[in-house]
Amino acid sequence: MKKSILISLLVTTTFFIVGCQESTKKKTESSPNKETKELSILEKIANANGYENWKDVNKITYTFNVDRDSSHFQRTWHWSPKEEKVTLISSKDTINYHTNQKDSTLTKTDQAFINDKYWLLFPFQLVWDKGFDYTVKEEVNSPLHKETLTEISISYNNEDGYTPGDMYKIYIDKEYMIKEWSFHPQGAEKAALINTWEDYESQKGIKFAKMHQDSTGSFKLYFTNVSIQ
Repeated sequence: MKKSILISLLVTTTFFIVGCQESTKKKTESSPNKETKELSILEKIANANGYENWKDVNKITYTFNVDRDSSHFQRTWHWSPKEEKVTLISSKDTINYHTNQKDSTLTKTDQAFINDKYWLLFPFQLVWDKGFDYTVKEEVNSPLHKETLTEISISYNNEDGYTPGDMYKIYIDKEYMIKEWSFHPQGAEKAALINTWEDYESQKGIKFAKMHQDSTGSFKLYFTNVSIQ
């Protein structure tokens, strides 16, 4: 499986943003594999979030928000996955492009798009992506709420993506829903970020967490104006 997530902290003058990155090689963002086989735990996570309904999705619109202390940042995306078409609407600009036709002038925009959709659809990226290894530990105390959950450590290779070698730990419940996750840059033992996955909503059979926050509540990353068609 291949690296596609970069959850690296990017520090700006007003907020921290957790960036995600997509690798150059990935599975097609289309319909699930219909082969009859024993599902992996990653496939079970994707299915628990409605992956079988992804084939029916034509367009997703959402606003990505970050609050850190008194600072607020937001940007809105319109994504048509079947057409590979993306529109970014921010306070500074409106940009349209196709993900299969981007050039170097769109690198920052595409990185931002990948970042934000990973926060929204990370369970699906677990089956779309390649280039990582994972391990599973049962009955682990989660880092924030000390719940007894299953921990899955995801380690990306050192070859692909914008920040190869990073590690992520997700904490899932018995229904295969993510409750918390942590980011470990370059595979560091100490997490650079730990936050919740909460306030789940479902549209067209697709489940997504609208709120992510740290233990203090001073950092909040959340979605508004979500529409799945």
